[in-house]
Amino acid sequence: MSQSPNTQSLLGHLIELRNRLLKCIIAVLIVFAALAAFAQDIYHLLALPLMAVLPENSSMIATDVAAPFFAPFKLTFIVAICLAIPYILLQIWLFIAPALYKREKLLMAPLVVSSTLLFYAGIAFAYYVVFPIVFGFFTSVAPEGVTIATDISSYLDFVLKLFFAFGLSFEIPVAILLLIWTGATTRDALAQKRPYIIVGAFVLGMLLTPPDVISQTLLALPMWLLFELGLILSRFYKPSIDTKQQEDNI
Repeated sequence: MSQSPNTQSLLGHLIELRNRLLKCIIAVLIVFAALAAFAQDIYHLLALPLMAVLPENSSMIATDVAAPFFAPFKLTFIVAICLAIPYILLQIWLFIAPALYKREKLLMAPLVVSSTLLFYAGIAFAYYVVFPIVFGFFTSVAPEGVTIATDISSYLDFVLKLFFAFGLSFEIPVAILLLIWTGATTRDALAQKRPYIIVGAFVLGMLLTPPDVISQTLLALPMWLLFELGLILSRFYKPSIDTKQQEDNI
């Protein structure tokens, strides 16, 4: 039996999706293989913000036998994924681009690039601004007689959670532009909801960060500012419905 054109088209899209997913996986594995030899150095770089504020004669510890081996390689694999994000986004773009209108392609391309840069900016903000403040505060309030010795696996889980929280929160301008572009909401409607957005930023800061006021505030304030940035940039984006109507008229 011959397959219908719709079935052939669906199979073609599935095959293309599989191929692009394989390319993304291979890219991550290649980057990981290139970084594996530097796994210990990468972890040392990650630990510097904490090591800089630890009391004298104090150091990090490993409570699990395999932690000194697995923790650096776990971090290296996550770093490989982060470094491969531009290539992964390129593959996603090449997959969805044929289905977009010409004007939609012009609008989406800057969003793909800016989303990558904003994610990296969120990670950098956490590493260079948040970590020194948070770790300095934690070590300064330790009770007298308590020796600070952080487990390397616990530390890795802690900082990865913060990296994800800040990287994700820095995507707020892109999310706002997509909501306005798809017609899900309008710029004026979002501006009217500003008080609720501010409260929501602090609630998300509480949920996405460890239970301390400092990291929650340091996440909530950038989220609010990025919301305002998204509103400013939304002036240059129109709903996609208008775009399609313009394409149809042409």
